[in-house]
Amino acid sequence: MSFTEKYAKVFKALLPTPFTIAIVLTAITFAMALALTKPSAVGLADYSFELLGYWEKGLGGSGGLAFALQMMLMLVLGHVLALSRPINSLLNRMVSFCNTTATAALFVTLIAVVCSMFNWGFGLIIGAIIARKVGERAASNNISINYPLIGAAGYSGLMVWHGGLSGSAPLKIAEENGMDSLFSNYPITQELKEQLPTSVPFDETVFSPMNLTIAIALIVVLPVTMFILAKITKSSKVEIQETLQSVGDQPNVSGAERLDHSRILCLTIGLTILIYALLKIFWQKGPIGWSFINPNYINLVLLGLCFVFHLRFADFLRSVDSAIGGAAGILIQFPLYFGIMGIMSGSGMMTDISNFFVAHSTDTTHPIFTFISAGLVNVLVPSGGGQWAVQGPIIIESSIQQGLPLGKGIMAMSYGDQLTNMLQPFWALPLLAITGLKAKDILPYTLIIMLIGIVIFISGLLLF
Repeated sequence: MSFTEKYAKVFKALLPTPFTIAIVLTAITFAMALALTKPSAVGLADYSFELLGYWEKGLGGSGGLAFALQMMLMLVLGHVLALSRPINSLLNRMVSFCNTTATAALFVTLIAVVCSMFNWGFGLIIGAIIARKVGERAASNNISINYPLIGAAGYSGLMVWHGGLSGSAPLKIAEENGMDSLFSNYPITQELKEQLPTSVPFDETVFSPMNLTIAIALIVVLPVTMFILAKITKSSKVEIQETLQSVGDQPNVSGAERLDHSRILCLTIGLTILIYALLKIFWQKGPIGWSFINPNYINLVLLGLCFVFHLRFADFLRSVDSAIGGAAGILIQFPLYFGIMGIMSGSGMMTDISNFFVAHSTDTTHPIFTFISAGLVNVLVPSGGGQWAVQGPIIIESSIQQGLPLGKGIMAMSYGDQLTNMLQPFWALPLLAITGLKAKDILPYTLIIMLIGIVIFISGLLLF
């Protein structure tokens, strides 16, 4: 048995389900907050009750629940789209040459990484669906592959997204008056306020020479790494059923039921949605950017595409029935992580972690420590936007005090946030639901590319 096989076997034996991981992390966060942030004047019981209040506020916060629903809808609509006859045929053609694990791993990783550079949600869903198609093809043609490795390849895009066009931190700080919005609830001195720019443009963050170099390195190195891993790992037969298309012959219908089977109506509504989504790009105030691409926009486009490719509402609804079960994990686990975020934010622990690293950094180590602290926080709070809201002011203030480029500090946080997605299975829930894999199946391989990512990110931060 090779080292990689022993490594994967041990990891699978020790790792619980993502839901259990969320519960354990909640308990660890609560204990850490109780031990590290309790004021001396407050009793243990009183502070415990206060922390539970922070957890409850995060658990039931409208922002967290709304985001969970957005992600559930994205997963379901992406799956529904794949069930349509045209998309199903297209995806089958795309993976027709994936006859070995190595070829499939290279192809799936490349697609997932490139798509995630444009948008994290799009890259996540596309990576998951293509990984599933590779597994289906291998099963139907009796081809032996390492299916968990292919699933990890589909998830690899979540290690590059925050340095791409949909990165939360670069997008937020690039908005008009983005700096004022960031510091709206953060006390600062008048001296610091006078040094703050109104925003930090994309050419200092996403389009900076440092980030472009790192992005190119990731696009090249990650697929090659997965290709090599596939060469040295063991393949086996895949047991997975081909996705059934929810398209049937039109039954005999009458009355208002004809609307459910009207191709003209379904196509008209779908095209109207897609035309509106296209016009929205050019109807923006100011220069055309990528800020319009968010979960709501992706879901809007997916809904329009689902109508267009299914052609009948009845077929669309049958596909929804087939896809809806995969969203259960998101429904129950997303709120738990927002509860963790409530504890870390309310207790001040997230700020303490960031301040600790900043206080012990120099001009050279500041970006590295920012990167490390962001990675640690992301394990407990896997939300780029939420993390930026808390860590952003600290990063900006310390960068100005040390005379460092703001864009570099912003991207250092972005790199740390996206890196530990390979350790934290939170964002893998949609992929796991679509592929039928478990977190313990893919994490041995995502941890390997996380180590590769550490080298690439730290090298970029030191060289530029």
